[in-house]
Amino acid sequence: MTGTAPPLLNVPLNDLHVSLGARMVPFAGYSMPVQYPAGLMAEHKHTRSAAGLFDVSHMGQLRLVGPDAGAAFESLMPVDVIDLAVGKQRYGLLLNDEGGIIDDLMFVNRDYANGGDIFVIVNGACKVGDIAHIQAKIGSRCEVIPMPERALLALQGPQAITVMQRLCPGIEKLVFMTSGQFEVACGAQRVPCFITRSGYTGEDGFEISVHADDAQTLAQALLAQPEVKPVGLGARNSLRLEAGLPLYGNDIDTTTTPVEAGLNWALQKVRRVDGARAGGFPGATKILSALAGPAAAEARKRVGLMALERVPVRDHTELQDMKGQRIGEVTSGLLAPTIDQPIAMGYVSPEFAVVGTQINAIVRGKPVPMKVVAMPFVPTHYFRG
Repeated sequence: MTGTAPPLLNVPLNDLHVSLGARMVPFAGYSMPVQYPAGLMAEHKHTRSAAGLFDVSHMGQLRLVGPDAGAAFESLMPVDVIDLAVGKQRYGLLLNDEGGIIDDLMFVNRDYANGGDIFVIVNGACKVGDIAHIQAKIGSRCEVIPMPERALLALQGPQAITVMQRLCPGIEKLVFMTSGQFEVACGAQRVPCFITRSGYTGEDGFEISVHADDAQTLAQALLAQPEVKPVGLGARNSLRLEAGLPLYGNDIDTTTTPVEAGLNWALQKVRRVDGARAGGFPGATKILSALAGPAAAEARKRVGLMALERVPVRDHTELQDMKGQRIGEVTSGLLAPTIDQPIAMGYVSPEFAVVGTQINAIVRGKPVPMKVVAMPFVPTHYFRG
């Protein structure tokens, strides 16, 4: 006898999505908008040219509270938490004892050392496990406080700053990966929000944490701006792939290490060999030896791929060398709307990871020639000041 799946949860903006004509699909245990009547292509291009509003309230938000929160959180990840300046945001990787990635996340130092907290955003499909893992590992050293009462919106695109300045003067002081507490003008109401200048599209933009009770007021105020249109999960996926950003569950998971995934840039110097706080994180011996050794020593490497024919190459497509030997697999792939070319991300044996290498993807039994290319596929436009 098979068990029935639990009923889907609704995000606070569920009724708004339905009223906007969204096609709702199951995602990370929630009913989520995959696209609106304009369609994925139009939503994608609108985000690249103006401003797209995404509901990402399925993500997990939590606070780590206490003067030891920084050192405690740092013990779970190969990143520098302790030295992160107040108000700054950083990308982090929760690891298991084998160096596999439990989840990737974003965190902000909101002055935990002086009565504030570390604000953490984790992936929706992982949040229950993540919170349990963090609680079990460091719950005796700091308070781990989930925030299910919060919604999360992302406004992304080159005109996001125009919109936010109009509703929230002072927001322009933020640069990429910085944060602040703001009030956003929503008609006669001013809605308190915690805002970071970041996102998942490769464009300039903002992620906005807001109390669920205020989410609809905020969303409608943003959608009332002429630059803004709603965008669903479909275009969020195509935008992040063009930006070369890995998706947890597709491109990274507990079987991949940060080095295999090409995330060496996320491993700060202070945690590496000869760093002031070298090691001390799960899987440290394996990861630090991989960083120190030749690239060819790794079993596989994540690469960007572009098809040389106009044939989309989807997730789980087998990759072969020119002699027909299997060398890897595509983990994400689609026809990129911005450049109108089939692109993909996948893992290959290290000797095939060099930019310019030609390999074949096997689509419906036929080889489609692909070339290893540098990522991102589309230039990013983060605002760094």
